[in-house]
Amino acid sequence: MAAGEGTRIRPLSDRWPKPILPIDGRPVIVTLLHDLAAAGIERFVVVTGHLAKQVEDLVAPLPYEIRFARQPEPLGSAHAVYVAEPTPAFVAVAADTLFARGDLARFLAEAADAEGAVAIRSQPGRPDHTQIHVRDGRVVRFKEPTPGASWTAAPVFAVGPRVAAFLDPLPGKAPYELVDVFGLAIDAGATVSAIEIGRTRDLTSPVDLVRENFAYLA
Repeated sequence: MAAGEGTRIRPLSDRWPKPILPIDGRPVIVTLLHDLAAAGIERFVVVTGHLAKQVEDLVAPLPYEIRFARQPEPLGSAHAVYVAEPTPAFVAVAADTLFARGDLARFLAEAADAEGAVAIRSQPGRPDHTQIHVRDGRVVRFKEPTPGASWTAAPVFAVGPRVAAFLDPLPGKAPYELVDVFGLAIDAGATVSAIEIGRTRDLTSPVDLVRENFAYLA
């Protein structure tokens, strides 16, 4: 999912789409695609929108089976997946986040037989990230904290047929988000696994671009 406008990292995103900005000197989306391929993903749909051509020109030469889908408006993560027209089961990942070594491969392995799965991470003091109520390794509710814990959703989702059924029609009103699709599936009886991963890295604000590329400044 590489279509977002990157509003929180403006003014940088006025000129460059967030997924092509670097972490450790390499465009985030390039590192992410390499990591997903190393974890076993064989085919990709890259959903573009804001400054789409920059993303497409950067990604197209990579040695993978890649096609592109355009999201004409920033209508949310579920809408981005919808325009990609994926065949379940599939994995949806935000193109502005990097994961610790081995976490994507472990997530895919643990989610292989699940009706749905969401990566979770412990993030005390991050109310800006989606909180998750987890019980016995399963997601109970999104946008609700787990008593005594600080779980938030990381932007990687495994979507099986039972969860994918709630992508059409899209739930509620725009912006249409994947957590709402998963919530409907849970309400209908689907089991959604909560798979713990380690630290993630993304570019939320302009200062993050400096921190993530010039570690000695810390």
